[in-house]
Amino acid sequence: MQNLIFAKNYKNNDTLRKSFFDLAANTFDIHFEHWYQQGCWGEGYIPFSLVDGDRVVANASVNFLELIVHGQKKKAIQIGTVMTHPDYRGKGLSTRLMNLILEEYENKCDLMYLFANESVLEFYPKFGFKAVEEHLFSMDFTEKPLTSAAALRKLDITNAEDLHLIQKFASQRLPVSQRFATNHTSGIFMFYCLNVFSNDIYYLEKEDVIVIYQRGDNHIDLFDVVSLNEIHMGDILRAVADANTEKITFHFTPDDDQDLDLKRSINNDGLFVRTSGDHLYPMHVKHPITSIA
Repeated sequence: MQNLIFAKNYKNNDTLRKSFFDLAANTFDIHFEHWYQQGCWGEGYIPFSLVDGDRVVANASVNFLELIVHGQKKKAIQIGTVMTHPDYRGKGLSTRLMNLILEEYENKCDLMYLFANESVLEFYPKFGFKAVEEHLFSMDFTEKPLTSAAALRKLDITNAEDLHLIQKFASQRLPVSQRFATNHTSGIFMFYCLNVFSNDIYYLEKEDVIVIYQRGDNHIDLFDVVSLNEIHMGDILRAVADANTEKITFHFTPDDDQDLDLKRSINNDGLFVRTSGDHLYPMHVKHPITSIA
């Protein structure tokens, strides 16, 4: 234990990077290599790690981003990929890393937050994080879908042109909502595109919008709407719905001015927030799923 060395921001160190990727794969079945090879590891992602020799044995990563709250920008840090090798657990390594992060950044942002799994819900309050309730939005779909289905093109992440299009939209996108959204999260978004929703990405050619969604028998889960210009959500919904669609669930917070008849239900995904000064995390919102680290 006395030989553990602290390391951070080692993206260009092949040995430590590979060890970090191996620990993430073994702990969470998260695979970063393809994401890294596609140039998605940007300057806003910094792993804080403890290293034994040339092996990363514990980590907590910092993600720099902005929160958009009622049109106002908030400087935020999202902590993710908190993990410890099984041989090193129970030794306070996560506590050590969390303290290092707080020491460096607590006065340099408006909010810090993270999403915790059920096994560590008692851990983060020790550092000033408080559990925050989220709300999931949905609506009954009663409008007539558009008939020009040919304008909806499925994107293939193994196709270089399609991947370039996705990366362009990821880096230049507008926030999905002015009520509540994230900004400067292209790296996290690309991880979801490459690893989670690779089969669910579509391009609406007429609207020049990328939509990530899954369709069930009569239900659509809408994960993200990525645009370079202002959009009307109703047009997007009519473009992705079909004659069987009866309900749409939004895995982000829709804007207030979109004339949507929204329903709201409590959705707890283990969100913990640490605020600074008068900067409060908004009530009754859903953090975009494609920017959860």
